[in-house]
Order: sequence, then structure tokens, then C-alpha cells
Amino acid sequence: MLLRLAYLGVTSAFAMLRLLPMSDREKDVEILALRHQITVLERQLSGARVRFDASDRAFLAALLHQLPAQALRRVRLLVRPDTVLRWHRNLVSRRHAARSHPKRGGRPRTVRSIRALVLRLAAENPAWGYRRLHGELLVLGVDVAPSTVWEILKNAGIPPAPERTSTTWADFLRSQADALLACDFFETITLSGARMYVLAVIEHANRRIRILGATAHPTASWVAQAAKNLVMDLKDAGCRARYLIRDRDGTFPELLDEVLKDAGIEIVLSGIQMPRMNSIMERWVQTCRRELLDRTLIWDQRHLLHALREFEHFYNGHRPHQGIANARPLHPLPQPITDPGQITRLDIHRRDLLGGLLHEYQHAA
Repeated sequence: MLLRLAYLGVTSAFAMLRLLPMSDREKDVEILALRHQITVLERQLSGARVRFDASDRAFLAALLHQLPAQALRRVRLLVRPDTVLRWHRNLVSRRHAARSHPKRGGRPRTVRSIRALVLRLAAENPAWGYRRLHGELLVLGVDVAPSTVWEILKNAGIPPAPERTSTTWADFLRSQADALLACDFFETITLSGARMYVLAVIEHANRRIRILGATAHPTASWVAQAAKNLVMDLKDAGCRARYLIRDRDGTFPELLDEVLKDAGIEIVLSGIQMPRMNSIMERWVQTCRRELLDRTLIWDQRHLLHALREFEHFYNGHRPHQGIANARPLHPLPQPITDPGQITRLDIHRRDLLGGLLHEYQHAA
């Protein structure tokens, strides 16, 4: 704006120099011509408003504000005389406000490291209010005001301590992962149209899946026997599970809960129409359908069990899992290859499972 205002001032100065040698008659003729051109412009605009830039407003206000109000009303303008006077008042007020602005700001901004420390303490200690956080900072030798801690939390959108202490379902699952199991029934259809029910259990801590069986008639005795087999497998593997999450499907008999209760495993029922409360199991069912069942023609129960056992072995022993940092349930990640020569001579072999439906890759022996 300042550059354009300077440009308008210079061009107007040269225009005034051009008017010096002109006679009064020539000036009157030019004024009449300019007034007529303004009339033509207004007629073509058909009542539409003319848009002025900020620099144009400042220039016209500085040029015309010294004219008396009566003389200003006789001048042919694209705007009303009152508008020009308002432009001048705004120009003066902005200039006054700029001069009155304090050259030094208020309280200095809190150091970034202190802000990061306050947010870290609040995230790691949800039960601490801003007073408790302020006390911890003083113990660490960081001298700030309690109001500063409160303002940092408020700007970061962190609610007060009573609203942060409530435990969410996701927090509970993460804190109790080592003691959690989840199970579910899911259905599949064979080529003959028979409906098969598959019962599977997954461990939250390491994502290990256990296929307990598949049947066309999930009776109470069949489910109870599958639960007994699960308890023996967990005992042999040294798994100390305390809770098992399942939905409220009527396929689960009361005998299942009794068998698991005798083994020290408490049943946790998910909410009605709330699959996210059993999200890890639901995610595995989706993976099993997408990677196996939707790509395989199941002949009968025997073929289904064979495919599920192969997929269980592949899922637990080879497939990486994002939920556990891309490790495998039964095997941790190997050490990265650091030898440049070995990197340039990679010899990777592929092993096909289920007729090439699944692929395992490993280094050549």
C-alpha cells in the first residue's frame, strides 16, 4: 500500500507541474471534460459501486479533506463527500493508533521447553491438576507462575484433572493386554451351502490366534469342550489370562463361562451393538475373511479346518502385525542386516501355502 501511495503522490506532483503553464480557460475545459467522463462512467455502471483500493482512499482523503464541506459537495466525485471525509477520519485514527501502540509487548512468551515439559507431565499424570504440575516444576527448579501452567494446558485443549482421570475402554485394553483374551464366532458357507461356525480366540498381548474348531452345530457340549482345550493350551504355553472378552451372542452357552471361571478367567461382555469393544478380535475376523475365506472355495468341514490351521500357522509364525511393531506373535523381529555385501546379494525364497494363496518369504539356507 505504501509503495502505491508513493506512486500516486509522484504522478500527481507531475500532473500539477503540467498544469502550471496552462491557462484558466484550458483548465476549465479539462475540468468539464473530466466531469463529463465521470457522468459517462456512472451511466455505464448502472448504479453499481466503484471499488477503491486502500491507497486510493488514502490519496483522495489526503487531497480533498482540506476543502470546505460546501465546496466538496460541488466537486464531481464517484463517491459521496461524506465518504471522503470518513476515509480521512479513518486514516487519522489509524495513524494515531499506530503511534499510541506500545513499543514493548506484555508478558514474554513461555519458553518452548517449559511448555513441552508441562504437556508431558500432564500426559503422563492425568490425575495431576495445574497446581500439582506447578509444584512438580518448582521441585525441578523451573520457576513459573501457576497461571502460566493453567494457560499452557488451556491453550493445548487439555481439560482439568477430574475430566482426565476417567479411564477409557482403549486405555483399559492397553493396560491389561497381558491378561486379556478375546473370542468370537464367525460364519462361512461351503460349496454345498452348509453354514459353518468357526470359534477363535486371540491374545491381546502378542496377537496370537487360536482356532478352537469349526462345526455346523455349535452345541453347548461342543463349545464347552473347545473351552477346556483352550484352558489346557494356555496352561501349557504359560499364558496367565484373567479376562476373556466376548459379545452377547446366544451361541455362547453358560457352560462356557463356567469352564473358564473354574480356570480363573473372568468373562467380560461387550456392549450391545458395540463391536469396537472387541475390536482386536473383529479385526482378525476381517483379516481372515479378506486373506483366506473370500479367496478360497471351501468344500466341507475337513477342508475348512485344514485351511484355518494353515492360516493360523501363517498368522502366528510369519505375518507381521502393526499392533505389535510389525513383529510376529511367535517370533520377534530379527536383527537388521548391516553387512553391505549381504544386502547386495539378497537371496530370498518364497514358500507357498494353500496352493499359492499365502506366501512366506525367507532367506535361502
